[in-house]
Amino acid sequence: GLAGEGRAGGGWRTTNPRALCAPAGTNERRACGGRRRRCWLAPHVEVRVVAGVDGGHRAVIFDRVRGVQDVVVGEGTHFLIPWIQKPIIFDCRSRPRNVPVITGSKDLQNVNITLRILFRPVAAQLPRIFTSLGEDYDERVLPSITTEILKSVVARFDAGELITQRELVSRQVSEDLTERADTFGLILDDVSLTHLTFGKEFTEAVELKQVAQQEAERARFIVEKAEQQKKAAVITAEGDSIAAELVATALTAAGDGLIELRKLEAAEDIAYQLSRSRNITYLPSGQSVLLQLPQ
Repeated sequence: GLAGEGRAGGGWRTTNPRALCAPAGTNERRACGGRRRRCWLAPHVEVRVVAGVDGGHRAVIFDRVRGVQDVVVGEGTHFLIPWIQKPIIFDCRSRPRNVPVITGSKDLQNVNITLRILFRPVAAQLPRIFTSLGEDYDERVLPSITTEILKSVVARFDAGELITQRELVSRQVSEDLTERADTFGLILDDVSLTHLTFGKEFTEAVELKQVAQQEAERARFIVEKAEQQKKAAVITAEGDSIAAELVATALTAAGDGLIELRKLEAAEDIAYQLSRSRNITYLPSGQSVLLQLPQ
């Protein structure tokens, strides 16, 4: 078959896709219109290979001749040149990753933080991601930028503020980390703080502080109770004084009648209490009562 024709400078232009190679000794000269032509006879070569891309995935084509192609292959079945082209499959669905970090707060307390990230690559930037970072781009990028952002944000807050303002800290980390990941062609769908603890010394100090606060609250309660009891005693004394003055005034005005009335009321109360007791025996007044004693 005809594979190419001679040009100035000795170059050859392929015109037949089947004429890819030719063994030695197959050169043939033909006269055609006063010009000489060369051709290479080659066996038929199948140039198609089926490559499938699953749902939620994308493929980057690596060509041994031209390198990584800028075109991103979508889902479905595609044809490649064998031994020349190779697909590199990327998962473009959101995937979770936990990144633990140990850093310091504004007041120099050790903080253990675990950040949960849902990430996925930008499909249009997969060729650049593969060329600059490789297939394990998440291993190369996420731990480093997460540590960088967490150290920067946590250093702005005290240990106590990290607890009381946890929502603010999480939002600030999410904003900074999303912006940083965008420069590497990554999209962060969710960023959240799942674990936040402090060093042993800080934990013990917090416990001691809580105990001291409880003791202070208890002492304050005792003082307040004593003050209330004192006020109650004063009020009771004032009431008794007023009552005595009223009694004295009544005695002055009514004579002994009030005293006799109080005696009668007291006697009535005593009689009522004695009547309810089973150990009391009433004897008639002015009469002798003989008790029969056992022999």
